Amino acid sequence: MASEESIEIKFRLADGSDIGPIRYSPTTNVGSLKEMILSQLPKDEENGPKTINDIKLINAGKILENHKTLAESRSPVSEVPGGIITMLVVMRPPMPDKNNESLQDGSSKQSSCPCTIL
Repeated sequence: MASEESIEIKFRLADGSDIGPIRYSPTTNVGSLKEMILSQLPKDEENGPKTINDIKLINAGKILENHKTLAESRSPVSEVPGGIITMLVVMRPPMPDKNNESLQDGSSKQSSCPCTIL
């Protein structure tokens, strides 16, 4: 009966690779899933996610919220009983510092069009 109470999930990354499938309790929250994914990603990637807020989990076309549990986030219409749920993992690249107005080469950003009308 324990297998009926747990949810088997596989996480599909953008490069087509998977993490899992792994069994989780329905009371597991989405933030915990993101922490697990973050811990399994390579740390040497410069543009990789740094926090769980840089990761989005999508199930049945719906972005899951960090504070909700798996039971609250499930979509029974798209699930096969006893099947593995595949969630899409979308990683947001780190955003540049908005306070830093200069580019890496030292030149300043140009906020207007460089065109000249004659």
